[in-house]
Amino acid sequence: MKILNIKYSFGLFIFASASILLPGQANNGFDLSNSLIDINEIYRGGPPRDGIPSLSHPEFLSVDDVDYLKDDDIVIGLVRGNTARAYPTRILIWHEIANDIIEGDPVAVVYCPLCGTAMVFDRNINGRVRDFGVSGLLYQSDVLMYDRETESLWSQLEMKSVSGPEAGTSLKWLSSEHMTWKTWKEKYPYGEVLSINTGFNRNYAANAYAEYFATDRTMFPVPHTRNELRNKALVIGIIINGTAKAYSVDSFNSNSSVHDRIGNQRINISYNELKKYPTVRDATGEDIPYVMSFWFAWQAFYPDTELWNP
Repeated sequence: MKILNIKYSFGLFIFASASILLPGQANNGFDLSNSLIDINEIYRGGPPRDGIPSLSHPEFLSVDDVDYLKDDDIVIGLVRGNTARAYPTRILIWHEIANDIIEGDPVAVVYCPLCGTAMVFDRNINGRVRDFGVSGLLYQSDVLMYDRETESLWSQLEMKSVSGPEAGTSLKWLSSEHMTWKTWKEKYPYGEVLSINTGFNRNYAANAYAEYFATDRTMFPVPHTRNELRNKALVIGIIINGTAKAYSVDSFNSNSSVHDRIGNQRINISYNELKKYPTVRDATGEDIPYVMSFWFAWQAFYPDTELWNP
């Protein structure tokens, strides 16, 4: 696999190079003529198209072979059939997208460090398996992906294509788990873990966004219509039948469980602070997709969201 060397400081490059897109600019080579979102609210994040390289052939290791994770590192877990896989955000922060196939199912694990959001989507769209890349563009601080087959842009948090031939097409959101590495390896001792053998030269021991995470400031303009929480307060975001609701993790007691209703559906939601582990299930015990998100991002995409009040 080709090794790509980056000569600049990745985090500083992003901070220094962000710029708003204006009509007539190159837009990183994407056609925005049929954009469903205001192009004046699309920003360059710094790196060009594929400057943040997505992973298309990820390699995995057994739990016992992993020596590059700390107990409190966050991983995104996905289970299909008899296979459990962990995608550490320590690795995803440098790639943002992992195109994978697990138990025959093509999936995209998408992480946006600016919004704190990790979501998993089905890559089989309209009968075609898509390979997603990082466009280098942002909308409301959230990563805009693109599929290499049609060069359509896709919004992670909006979960649909916002420009190109697929404009308006929705993504299928899949259930995943958010927890510490220590918790995941105890739960899935025979699972598989994303390897740092990515083919790219990155310092996976470092966090390029440490300065960003340490403040409550946002890096890009985002509409702030809701101020009940601080910008980067973590919430558990859930959408059921078009109704969005957020649960501040600070509102949970240690490993507390809450029975609630979103629309006509009853749910049971819990959050373990020590394990950084939410669970969201319906009345039958089936998992419901959720996303951990900074409040500023969730309220930007879902300004009418309910906010759980304990």
